[in-house]
Amino acid sequence: MRTGLEILMDDPRRWLEGAAVGLVANPTTVNRRLVHAVDLLHAHPDVELRTLFGPEHGIRGAAQAMEHVADATDPTTGLREVSLYGPTFESLSPTPDQLADVDVLLFDIQDVGARYYTYAATMALCMKVAAQCDVEVVVLDRPNPIGGVQVEGGGLESGLENFCALYPVPQRHGMTVGELARLYDDAFGIGCKLQVVACEGWERSRYFEDTDLPWVMPSPNMPTVDTAVVYPGMCLLEGTNISEARGTTRPFELFGAPFIDSDRLIAELNGFGLSGVLFRAASFEPTFEKFAGRRCNGAQIHVVDRPSFRSYDTGLAIVVAIKRLYPDDFAWRTEMYEYRDDVPAIDLLTGSPAVREAIDDGASLETVLSIANRGTEIFDGGRDQALLY
Repeated sequence: MRTGLEILMDDPRRWLEGAAVGLVANPTTVNRRLVHAVDLLHAHPDVELRTLFGPEHGIRGAAQAMEHVADATDPTTGLREVSLYGPTFESLSPTPDQLADVDVLLFDIQDVGARYYTYAATMALCMKVAAQCDVEVVVLDRPNPIGGVQVEGGGLESGLENFCALYPVPQRHGMTVGELARLYDDAFGIGCKLQVVACEGWERSRYFEDTDLPWVMPSPNMPTVDTAVVYPGMCLLEGTNISEARGTTRPFELFGAPFIDSDRLIAELNGFGLSGVLFRAASFEPTFEKFAGRRCNGAQIHVVDRPSFRSYDTGLAIVVAIKRLYPDDFAWRTEMYEYRDDVPAIDLLTGSPAVREAIDDGASLETVLSIANRGTEIFDGGRDQALLY
């Protein structure tokens, strides 16, 4: 298969002739030979590349999660690098002044198929400013690495919008970033001048390993496709005091805390009858983030059947189980999360305080899942029209 970047580079004049170009990029913005789009575009005689824009983690991907990134100069090309992940919510969008010398804004970043992942939010905010400035947006599409068939999760209540959930899109949306752009532009009313350069040869049932593309880590804690498969559910642990194993070699697949008994937890999880997944007792010692330098006990997720595995339900089941077993030790995160400190982080992740309240009240997993998987009407109504494959 071929990505939007590779198709664009066949004949850049088709989309970019005579235009001053800006590029939103990160380490995944490469062709199959791992040559970065910055170098490809800067060297091309028919392209006038003016400005680079970097999302969370930066254009080179060195910054950790929620670590602010400063403006810089690209060391290879000398081009200006504008950070779209600064200290305030306003710094997440380019300003009209930063787009003043840009006619076309290219977006080319590998997404992982979960609404929390902030790159699609960066794209949406760029689209909003581009609409105000009459700048065309061209999205160079890439495959959804966890497939485009399975959809999991719920919506987003008004007032809970945040950088990991700008719109009521399910936690696992089953769309490519180009399809999301079309959904945002139409169903959610951004209304910019949008083109999507679609991939060639991708089928919705295909996971990333089914392509012939090289996997480049989209962020420091997304080392493998296996990580992406579990992420739509396991990112929920960011809203708790349970370690999602940042600071280990298997983030989001491992999880635990010093106060957990692994065997007891696995017995509780097995009682839920979750499909497509097995849990293995595991201990780990994170090098940073939660419980850095301390032994955590818990488990590793082993997905044994991807088509039947439901990541979001599994993540909720893990939270329910740990809260049930360790009510005095378990806690919700109270620190600022994705630029908001007025509501619990878990509400921003699930999209509804009712999920947290049900877990706190000791509701059954079935009740929690019922609450957590509702509220996607706009998404449901607009998704089919936005699909490209």
